[in-house]
Amino acid sequence: MPRRLQRVLIANRGEIAVRILRTLREEGRTSIAIFSEPDRTALHVLMADEAYLVGPGPSRESYLNMDRVLETAKRVKADAIHPGYGFFAENETFARRCAEAGIVFIGPSPETIAALGDKLMAREAAVRAGVPIIPGSPGPVSSLDEVKGFAKTIGYPLMLKAAAGGGGKGMRVVRSDAELDGAWDVTRGEAAAAFGDDRVFVERYIERPRHVEAQILADHTGRVAFLGERECSVQRRHQKLLEETPSPAFDAATRKAFGEASCRVAKEVGYLSAGTVEFILDEQNRFYFLEVNTRLQVEHPVTEMVTGLDLVAEQLRVAEGLELSFGDDTPQPRGWSMEARIIAEDPAKNFMPSVGRIERLRFPHGPGVRNDAGVYRGYEIPMFYDSLLAKLVVWGSDRDQARRRMLRALSELVLDGPHHNVAFHKWLCAHPEFAAGHLSTRFLEEHFTAQSLAPTEEATDVAVMAAALHAHEESKRVAVAPVDGACGAGGSEPRSTWKWAGRGRSGR
Repeated sequence: MPRRLQRVLIANRGEIAVRILRTLREEGRTSIAIFSEPDRTALHVLMADEAYLVGPGPSRESYLNMDRVLETAKRVKADAIHPGYGFFAENETFARRCAEAGIVFIGPSPETIAALGDKLMAREAAVRAGVPIIPGSPGPVSSLDEVKGFAKTIGYPLMLKAAAGGGGKGMRVVRSDAELDGAWDVTRGEAAAAFGDDRVFVERYIERPRHVEAQILADHTGRVAFLGERECSVQRRHQKLLEETPSPAFDAATRKAFGEASCRVAKEVGYLSAGTVEFILDEQNRFYFLEVNTRLQVEHPVTEMVTGLDLVAEQLRVAEGLELSFGDDTPQPRGWSMEARIIAEDPAKNFMPSVGRIERLRFPHGPGVRNDAGVYRGYEIPMFYDSLLAKLVVWGSDRDQARRRMLRALSELVLDGPHHNVAFHKWLCAHPEFAAGHLSTRFLEEHFTAQSLAPTEEATDVAVMAAALHAHEESKRVAVAPVDGACGAGGSEPRSTWKWAGRGRSGR
């Protein structure tokens, strides 16, 4: 029996919390925000119908304090919790405790999260579904000698990966026996520290892969819809920077096979809600299963732009026990969309995170432009959280129009205060290799240096001349010649430039 989820607590912050509460407001549902002490004046707090403090600044004492978040949800009588991404979004224990408390977790079941959160179990599901996986060990390797045995079979280079890993952690590329000893210890140590699980497995390393993922939606009828692929190859330290849909690497036949493979994996584990099946493409465009993210992705807006769907609304429907809004008539993507992650970091200093007060902020608008933001002018960026400020999303009829529209939108974006990566995105979108669609996860390694953003001598001269011209025009605008009756008492000039301008016109 479908259950109306009227009061929804958003167990997150920043732009994703704002994005979720907008759908809740459109649908007449009550949005309930949680916040830490530094986030008292955050945008998601200001926009929500209700907001409740859950702790001090550090995530582990607030947004990741499971007991406090669940106690708050029960106290305010929330019907459901939407986790967004990050924090508790892929936490089996949190999803299970929501169910025990009678609160609907908006996402897959705890069992599905557990099965797909373990990379080895996810690989086994892909194999059962007949989906290709990267050659490697069938399970965790227990010793350095075992790793060397696989190296002889699959050859170097190879990748050591944490079984419980994610977010680019617990991964090492090894190119020879000489590198293996140190990499083995470091990878296991990092896996244990990050995930409490030091199991490691081995895969063949693909030198110049593309990272392409499938957006899926699944409901209680067993229906699984493929909503197109997203190209996510532009990354730094395994973290995505710009995403687009569709992938410039795909033709119709590859897309069809890719979508069918993604849906088979989802059906194999009885998937529900929104999810992402991630793949690696080699240089021959052969795809291999990587993992499943059991949540909404940061880059989901590009899929919404080309399909016209609201993925959060679809998640809510599934959580209520309803079918997907489109039934068996899956929307066919139209046009092209790109998303640039606007991050408080300094690309010229190895993408070092930045904090500070936002002194000026103006988002671009116009045809085919969408802004998903969690900040405003005057907002002080806390030091405790992810440095993603906003996502600039564009749509175009084809890739070149989308790329040019992104460049136009980036040129209109004004953000003063902390360091940010807007100039980097301009460089990227103007780069001839990006324009040609020649992408891999090594794009930055091969093409970007800190000097890429350094202004040329010609650009510096142009900037100086533009500043001088602006100053000259500004001086003419405000220095209005006195006219009869335009001075203050005793012949002094009015203190307000606006009064000067107004009186000058009235005296003509």
